[in-house]
Amino acid sequence: MDRMTNERPLILITNDDGFRAKGIHALASALRGLGDLVVFAPDGPRSGMSSAITSSLPLRYALTYEKEGLTVYSCTGTPTDCVKLAINEVLARKPDLLVSGINHGGNMAICVNYSGTMGAVIEGCIFDVPSLGVSLLDHRADADFAESCRLGELVARKVLAEGLPHGTYLNLNVPVAERVKGIRVCRQTDGRWVREFKRSEDGSGKPVFWLTGDFECHEPIRPDNDVLALDEGYASLVPCKIDVTDYPFMETLSHWNL
Repeated sequence: MDRMTNERPLILITNDDGFRAKGIHALASALRGLGDLVVFAPDGPRSGMSSAITSSLPLRYALTYEKEGLTVYSCTGTPTDCVKLAINEVLARKPDLLVSGINHGGNMAICVNYSGTMGAVIEGCIFDVPSLGVSLLDHRADADFAESCRLGELVARKVLAEGLPHGTYLNLNVPVAERVKGIRVCRQTDGRWVREFKRSEDGSGKPVFWLTGDFECHEPIRPDNDVLALDEGYASLVPCKIDVTDYPFMETLSHWNL
C-alpha cells in the first residue's frame, strides 16, 4: 500500500468452512480495527480442498451483508476460487493483506498441503498479497476463538506494518487453551498421516471408506517444529514459500547425465 495516501488498509478474509462459520465471523470482528474488510468465502464447507480450482463450471457470488468497513460475499467455488475471483473481479484494488480462517481444526505439519484454508493463503501469496492462515486446534462448532483471534490480530498487525518477502506466506496454528503461552516461530514438522481410512459397508454390503488417521513423524521431535510447540501450549508460526524447488539437490541432479 502507498503509505502517502490516506486509504485504510484493505483486508481480504476467506476460509474453507464457509461464510457462516463461527471462526470467520470471529476473525472479522478481531480485524475490524486494522482496516476495511471484505469477506469473500465459500457458500458452504470446502475443507481439504488445498489449491483446487473450478474449471468446468461457472462461478457465482452474492453480496450477503454490508455496512461501513465490512462487506461479506458468499461464493459457489473453492477457497482458492474465492481469492481469484475477489482479486480479479470484485475488489476495487489489490488487498493489502489476506487472512484465511479462523479454521475449525489445525493445519500444522503436512496438513498445510491439504488445507483449503492454506490453499487460499497460497493463492494470495501468488498474487503478491501478504497472506496469513490462522487455525485453531478445535473442530467443535462452538469452539472458543478468543485466543486465536488475539494472536491472529497480533500477527496480522505486524504483517501490515512490516510486510512479507515475495513468495513467503505465514501459517499460524493455535492450541486449545484459556491463555496460550506465546508464539513460537517454527519449521513444519516432517511427517505424514497413517492408517488413513476406516472401512465400513453401505446398505448393500459394499465397502465404503471414511477418512481418519493418525499423524506419524518421520524424525525425532525437535524443539523447533510446529507439532511440539503446539503440544507445549504455544502457538506455532511457520513461514512457508511458494517456490518448492529443492535447491541443494539441483547440483546432484545436474550430474545424472540426463
